[in-house]
Amino acid sequence: MNTWPEGRSDDNRGNRYGHGSSSAQPESARVMRQVRRGPAPSPGQAGYGGAPPYGAGGVPQQPSYVDGGYGGPGDGYDSGYNTGQVYGAPGGRGPGGPGDGMYEPRPAPNWRRRIKVTTITLVTVLVVTSVATYFWADSKLNRDVDLSQVIERPEAGEGTNYLIVGSDSRAGMSAEEKKRLRTGSAEGKRTDSMMILHTGSNGPTLISLPRDSNVTIPSFKGSDSGKVYPGTGRQTKLNAAYAEDGPELLVRTVEANTDLHIDHYVEIGFGGFASIVDAVGGVEMDIPQDIKDTKSGADFKKGKQTLTGEQALAFVRTRYALKGSDLDRTKNQQKFLSALANQVATPSTILNPFKLYPTMGAGLDSLVVDKDMGLFDLASMFWAMKGVSGGEGKSMNMPISGNAANGNLQWDTAKVKQLVNELKNDEKVTVSSN
Repeated sequence: MNTWPEGRSDDNRGNRYGHGSSSAQPESARVMRQVRRGPAPSPGQAGYGGAPPYGAGGVPQQPSYVDGGYGGPGDGYDSGYNTGQVYGAPGGRGPGGPGDGMYEPRPAPNWRRRIKVTTITLVTVLVVTSVATYFWADSKLNRDVDLSQVIERPEAGEGTNYLIVGSDSRAGMSAEEKKRLRTGSAEGKRTDSMMILHTGSNGPTLISLPRDSNVTIPSFKGSDSGKVYPGTGRQTKLNAAYAEDGPELLVRTVEANTDLHIDHYVEIGFGGFASIVDAVGGVEMDIPQDIKDTKSGADFKKGKQTLTGEQALAFVRTRYALKGSDLDRTKNQQKFLSALANQVATPSTILNPFKLYPTMGAGLDSLVVDKDMGLFDLASMFWAMKGVSGGEGKSMNMPISGNAANGNLQWDTAKVKQLVNELKNDEKVTVSSN
């Protein structure tokens, strides 16, 4: 009986190995070579004309699994399963084994060493940058005032006293800048504001000296000639001392009329003042009243606003639009300088090199200081002024008792003496301006 599908006869298959075949020969398409290891059989052995390679009944002898290999003892074929060497070298490590270096594990990173190296690098960069910045800034200070020329000076007390002067110097300003800032083109320079800043253990004290204050010009040594000019008792406005012989005579006059030793002198002109304000990005001020002054160019509405360099200069120079004239102007100057110092000392300025260096450059280029002034002294001055605006210190005018016979502002002698004694002893200031 033919069990094959129609059209396919078992007889047509010939002598094939497979379904329904009694032939011992495998199909040609399915012949599989037996893999053997060991020496090849010699002629006469199985496979070379000797005994047939198959067992009884014509069925191929199948290898058996013995001790991790196929075949009997001495068969020579080893699958590798028993030793874990199926793929590659001993141990299953792949080509080459552990000796060829291709698959060696990477050592774990030494984080302690990396952190140490990074820290040392950052500290080195910080130190080098700080040192370079210090020498750069120190070289830009204009140490033009020689306080050693000041004669008959009072003894120094506790704490440090700075004489801070805002001059109307137009040095380095172009005609366009003079016009824009409304400074005019007067020759020479005069003091536009004068303040004493005392720093000590009881907080900073900022005292404005009205430029119309009545003072006596003492004997002094000429800053250029070196000649000593004896005092004649001549009375004049305080700012006249500066106009007559510059910073040295101004310091001499302040010391002689107050008996307070001045340790350092700091001066800034119109152009430099405006440049610092612009470099720091403007200064926020709370203006207490509407101000309009055609002479200074001030035109402000009451309230908080950020002043540019041009606006700031107009604000600190305004006096004709103020009820108290020069006395009210000195109060505005104190407020603004404290706010400026506070803005310069903020992290947004100090930690931003794109703002810090332009601010330092603008300030240092325009400052005139005494020969003994250092960067740390200057930094101490700014921090003290920041403290005044932060409520850690006190700001006031020199106590005034009225007008002198010549129309100048007369200081209150008793209050000035008490104020100076408190500053000399670095005591808390109890004197008021009124």
